Amino acid sequence: MRIRKTRIEDLGEAERIYANARTFMVKTGNPGQWINGYPGHELLLEDIRRGEGYVCEDEDGIQAVFMFFTGPEPTYAYIEDGSWPDDEPYGTVHRLASAGRRAGVGAFCLGWCLEQCGNLRVDTHRDNRPMQELLSRCGFTPCGRVYMEDGSPRIAYYKKGI
Repeated sequence: MRIRKTRIEDLGEAERIYANARTFMVKTGNPGQWINGYPGHELLLEDIRRGEGYVCEDEDGIQAVFMFFTGPEPTYAYIEDGSWPDDEPYGTVHRLASAGRRAGVGAFCLGWCLEQCGNLRVDTHRDNRPMQELLSRCGFTPCGRVYMEDGSPRIAYYKKGI
């Protein structure tokens, strides 16, 4: 598998993966995280424009999509019921979704992101048990609660690279 930046011609497949992820979330008890078509076409285009959209692919095509960047994440400035372990520079992963055709894709993507920056912060919805389990398996530690721009709470996770 390999990671590369998302290209305009990847948009259709990325949107299909996100649509399938929304269905999977509902089936696994998480109906409230990605609603109303989120993440939508315009947001994915903006990720591409900023150079923050990525795909994980292999010989069978795109296996996962996600957004990754380094630098401060504004919604992580305030954390309650805990704290970030340090103030060192970090990378942030948002909107990680697998095509569901290959095992280990999520862990591969998170590992790649950690290699890029050394410290990684991620958040997820309290009802997103599959993502919480993935983060735990990959050695992430829950640190507290952060809030999205719309005020909705998320569990904050952190992992420091070796």
